[in-house]
Amino acid sequence: MIKVDIKNNNIEFALKRFKRQVKDSGLLLELREREFYKKPSDIKRVKKTKAKLRIKYDKLRVQREKMLRGF
Repeated sequence: MIKVDIKNNNIEFALKRFKRQVKDSGLLLELREREFYKKPSDIKRVKKTKAKLRIKYDKLRVQREKMLRGF
């Protein structure tokens, strides 16, 4: 539970702190993620594609590092 104390009747500052805490906690991202039901097969497909991209970019990064070391 996110809680913000109001000091000196400064509601604007309290609202600013509340928004920052919500953003930092990742609450809105989780709410958007859970807004609609996702089939388990869709979740697996997204996970697989992200893993493929991660492997691809890791290979590219390693190749670039080898090239830089060679020079």
